[in-house]
Amino acid sequence: MSANPLLSIEGLTASVDEKTILHNVNLNVAAGETHVLMGPNGAGKSTLGHLVMGDPVYTVNDGRIVFDGQDITELTTDKRSRAGLFLSFQAPVEIPGVPLSSFLRASIAGRPGLEMKGKEFRRRVKELAAELNMDTAYLNRELGVGFSGGEKKKVEMLQLLLLQPKLAILDETDSGLDVDALSTVSHGMDAYRKSCDGSMLIITHNTRILEHLDVDRVHVMVKGHIVREDDASLIPWIDKNGFETFEREAAEQRAQAEAAAAEQQA
Repeated sequence: MSANPLLSIEGLTASVDEKTILHNVNLNVAAGETHVLMGPNGAGKSTLGHLVMGDPVYTVNDGRIVFDGQDITELTTDKRSRAGLFLSFQAPVEIPGVPLSSFLRASIAGRPGLEMKGKEFRRRVKELAAELNMDTAYLNRELGVGFSGGEKKKVEMLQLLLLQPKLAILDETDSGLDVDALSTVSHGMDAYRKSCDGSMLIITHNTRILEHLDVDRVHVMVKGHIVREDDASLIPWIDKNGFETFEREAAEQRAQAEAAAAEQQA
């Protein structure tokens, strides 16, 4: 791994409504790498993605987030986005009254290297829609309104390919997708990697979407703790055995830590 990773999460402890949900999390992603964050439901995986993107719902209690050499812990979400971060949502929002094409045009406004005149923009968006096997009629529809889950995820892949961020955080992108939609999303992820050698942090508890990707590192989270990190060989092991072993080990470690703390206080 590079001595200076693109993303460095250092000792991150965070809370929501005064409840601590992430505990001393450390995670590095180098430029051009694909990392996977896995774990059971409720482990804190999506929380970590939203914290990296600057969601104000969460409070950073300790640690910091460094992106492309800059400490972004205190930066607002829009500034993180313009710095080259992208987050796809587990449940993409609907925005009535805003055509998809207008939303995409606004998303690239003022971004260095992405400025396009009207004709060039329309041609580029149509090219990307065709690459994702997406009907261009969707470009005139209100953002997300009446879209199926798979169609919403296709829109996110379209935005990803248009913006070409340095790091894409994909939160449960495979959630609720049928086989055809999953194939389209996987193609979009592969196209992103090839078009700009971008980095990805894929958040999931399902191994299906990882079958056709070259994964560099796998991180396992349980109850807000990173409990294991390994190469891609960990994915088929998880597919076969699930997360029970990690949950049991984490519970044993917590019990030992609590016993040690109680002994010190005695």
